[in-house]
Amino acid sequence: MAHKSGFVSIVGSPNVGKSTLMNKLVGEKLSIVTSKAQTTRHRILGIVNDEEHQIVFSDTPGVVNSAYKLHDNMMDYVNSSIKDADVLLFVTDTNETEMNHKETLERIQRLEVPVLCLINKMDLSDQKSVKEKLDYWQQRLPKAKVFPISALHGFNIDGVWEEIRANIPESPPYYDKDAMTDRPMRFFISEIIREKIFIHCQKEIPYACQVEIEEYIEEPDITRIRALIIVERDSQKGIIIGKGGEMLKRIGYESRKEMEQFIDKKVFLQNIVKVDKDWRGSAQKLKKYGY
Repeated sequence: MAHKSGFVSIVGSPNVGKSTLMNKLVGEKLSIVTSKAQTTRHRILGIVNDEEHQIVFSDTPGVVNSAYKLHDNMMDYVNSSIKDADVLLFVTDTNETEMNHKETLERIQRLEVPVLCLINKMDLSDQKSVKEKLDYWQQRLPKAKVFPISALHGFNIDGVWEEIRANIPESPPYYDKDAMTDRPMRFFISEIIREKIFIHCQKEIPYACQVEIEEYIEEPDITRIRALIIVERDSQKGIIIGKGGEMLKRIGYESRKEMEQFIDKKVFLQNIVKVDKDWRGSAQKLKKYGY
């Protein structure tokens, strides 16, 4: 059998479960997952290899109407993922009645590559509602194959895999066969910290934060990490630190424990909070932070 390789892009509105699906398909936690919308900011690749296949998944930010220069950059990741896809996974859920970004939906409707429309969170809905969603999305995306799934519980993921393997093209691998992602370790370490900020901080705070790994030193028995948590306002800095430093300690403790599981080594973590005013609206600053 000829070797098959392809790019499978995961696209949809914020908070429909794209990152949960990505992690389930890849078998590792590469994308951070929280209950808040717009958690994912980058295009994150997860690579699955076997003897006959290499499948390169792209998790993308939720499709949004732009309010910041950062949102423009996030939508660039979405658009490039759609353009590169050999197979597109359009993820919606049982609560979404219409995709909030009309132009993206119209672009998906015009695609020539196979589209799988995945209605996620079916475990939170009843059979009648799921059937209504299936009919609705089959009308909106008549060329797509529509699947009810639960990314969290793995329901119907085997069926999605069958369709992916059937539809990716014959090709040699694009990456080394032992590769899992194209991102460096520092990226995933910074994302672990950012996830804890999303979990524990409210309102605008998580969206105003960026995490940069300033130092990453591997020693035989421990990895030493110094991270900068960047915010836009002095008031946000105070909230991240918390009364008596309690919030920063909590973020640091939970981040360190997850890092130790991720890299399978003891970690010494130092978090420093720094203000960089209005970084989300500056093209120059966004470029500095890797967007």
